Amino acid sequence: MSDFPFGFSNRDDDPERKPGDESSGSDANNPFGFAMGGPGGGGFDPSQLGQMLSQLGAMFSSMGQPGAAQAGPVNYDIAKRLARQQLGASVTPVSAGAQKAVTDASHLAELWLDAATTFPAGANKTVAWTANDWIEETLPTWKRLCDPVAEQVSGMWTATLPAEAREFAGPMMGMLGQMGGLAFGSQLGQALGQLAKEVLTSTDIGLPLGPAGTAALLPTAISEFSAGLEQPESEILVYLSAREAAHQRLFAHVPWLRQQVLGAVEDYARGIKMDFSAIEQAAAGLDPMTLAQDPSKLEELLSQGTFEPQTTPEQKAALERLETLLALIEGWVETVVSDAVGDRLPGASALAETLRRRRATGGPAEQTFATLVGLELRPRKVREAAALWRRLTDDTGLEKRDGVWAHPDLLPDSSDLDSPAGFIDSVLGGGSTVFDDPLAQLAETEARERAEKEARGGDAEAGTSDGEDTK
Repeated sequence: MSDFPFGFSNRDDDPERKPGDESSGSDANNPFGFAMGGPGGGGFDPSQLGQMLSQLGAMFSSMGQPGAAQAGPVNYDIAKRLARQQLGASVTPVSAGAQKAVTDASHLAELWLDAATTFPAGANKTVAWTANDWIEETLPTWKRLCDPVAEQVSGMWTATLPAEAREFAGPMMGMLGQMGGLAFGSQLGQALGQLAKEVLTSTDIGLPLGPAGTAALLPTAISEFSAGLEQPESEILVYLSAREAAHQRLFAHVPWLRQQVLGAVEDYARGIKMDFSAIEQAAAGLDPMTLAQDPSKLEELLSQGTFEPQTTPEQKAALERLETLLALIEGWVETVVSDAVGDRLPGASALAETLRRRRATGGPAEQTFATLVGLELRPRKVREAAALWRRLTDDTGLEKRDGVWAHPDLLPDSSDLDSPAGFIDSVLGGGSTVFDDPLAQLAETEARERAEKEARGGDAEAGTSDGEDTK
């Protein structure tokens, strides 16, 4: 079973999870996304209940009215509002000096990357974002990530009812759907608010969250991140700009990659199942009056795992594909950036290790992404992916290494990350056409088949003519 409200991987499955890491907390077993205990997760928070009830009251009052808006599987208006509330009343805008520093650092990083990869620049513009900008600009991608899972979970309640029961409970099911959208929106908003305080770039968690062709860095978060390090902030800014630019190059020039990542999330969502017998058993002993008098009983019920989606073999396969793909992206970026900055930034190796540990220890950004999409990038997979790309670079060169991205079928799988020797040997021994353009290979095959068909047709006509002459 999953520990996450949007329902993916079980953290207990991670062999590298540190003992005593309680980052999942009571919220991790909360499938409907209600915030239990605020930012610290320390018990029930009455203020959040009051806010939730106010929103519910407004929602109920509008139900049944002509033209009432449907919030959908996730109420994104609530999500955006709660996320911004966490950032405080005012967010300092980006200064002209900070914007210029980001622009200059990105220009330098792009020049260095030209010699480290065959992919040209992928960003049309480079911008400096505030935390509010990050929330606004990345929300469309979060919709793609969260909607499929929320729709599947919400739809399961209606799908299990008999047809006559669905007709009878129509208005009530609509109300429950809106309640579910509010609950998911509450969870998403609190997670996005926390994540907006931590992310350094638009691709900090490995996904292209921002608009296509836009490289973005967050100067305020980068300054806070740099405060505890020994390297100059200007060097850190260039290094992070190189990582952002490398991500942009990869996603811009591998057109199938974005859809492949988001498609794996959708594949996972379609396989979500729930144990309704356990839910029915829990509901049988549920006393609404007790919940009204002591709301913490609801938290206790949710923490028992009754409402957790069950993980199917198909979901595990989709999750493994997604984890592997994200690890390959991160490993490729590490390798390319390391080659690009080289000796130009004396502290580059230390910075790479700092970012690796930041992800490995599950910082707030990593934990929040796991809460939203249910996925933790396992550090072992990232390290193994980086090692594979490094060996490919050294043994085959840039052309063949980057050529692996020509088609998803050419990428290494999870077993290749664990034991890369066979995959690298296949690249080395495959000849010069193994990683050519797949479309060109298809066209060549079709042309050859056409020629063979025409040749067979010509032979048949010749045979017919010979038969007529004999007569």
